[in-house]
Amino acid sequence: MIVLVTETEFHRAPEVFSSAAAQCLAVPGDEPTLAREVKERGARYVIVGSVKYTGAIYDALSPGGVIARFGVGHDGIDKEKATAAGVLCTNTPGVLDESVAELAMLLILAAARRLPSLDAEMRAGAWNLGPSGLELRGKTLAVIGGGRIGQATARIASRGFGMRTVGFRRIQRADAAGFDSMAPDFASAVSDADFVSLHINAEPANHQFLNRARLNLIPSRAWLINTARGSVVDETALYDALVERRLGGAALDVFDREPYVAADPSRDLRTLPNVILAPHVGSHTREANRGMAERALQNIMHAEAGDFASMDLLNPAVIAGRER
Repeated sequence: MIVLVTETEFHRAPEVFSSAAAQCLAVPGDEPTLAREVKERGARYVIVGSVKYTGAIYDALSPGGVIARFGVGHDGIDKEKATAAGVLCTNTPGVLDESVAELAMLLILAAARRLPSLDAEMRAGAWNLGPSGLELRGKTLAVIGGGRIGQATARIASRGFGMRTVGFRRIQRADAAGFDSMAPDFASAVSDADFVSLHINAEPANHQFLNRARLNLIPSRAWLINTARGSVVDETALYDALVERRLGGAALDVFDREPYVAADPSRDLRTLPNVILAPHVGSHTREANRGMAERALQNIMHAEAGDFASMDLLNPAVIAGRER
């Protein structure tokens, strides 16, 4: 059984793919090349990263094939086209929660203690204390999105650093899920926040969720932390808020276009001193990489065995006809 793994993802967990029961082959991740490899090798299964796939791959895979996302976010996969082609789509929920939550806390800590600017000044030969940092104990963290990663972030912030955590879900639920309190709306959640951490997915309803109007609701002292998806933030509006000091700063691991390209060349977030940047490394730990590789392969093995109920299936409609 051949499984094609996009090169970036293969090299994140080579020991898993090299020792798998299936023959895992590293291939380029761009859609035209991946689709060609599928056809030439007669492959039914592919493991992919966050690249957007819009057409050719769904035509190349035969019905019953699998696009297994190496990760939890799946906005790069067109589920409607996959379902129409009879292709099953999966992701790897649960295995990267701690890694992403820990990065969110690292960004909060780096912002609170001005770590990037202190490091840059030291490397330039300066010895300058500069403005004082902040202790996290007693500070308020607003967590936007109350899923597993948001809950893990709140747990670390509360138990590890004594922060007050306020959760907000766009779709309300009754339970507080480990938060000190749940806010009824975004405005209430961020009204007294020192840090606002985003943990919402990239579904169409969340496109540019954090727009100019919502940015204006956040206290000017607060820092925005985004380890979710870049598309949930209006980056141009964010730039303006940072320049105009309507927001204390932003620490970003994800961007609307990756590698990052400014939506407006005159509003490049890389030029601002109150911005901390990372190249989408939230799940890039040894533990999470291994877990995602194993889970992606597990989903493929379940598909090969016809055990669809055990899969992390993103488009269950594709098997509806099989079960009748």
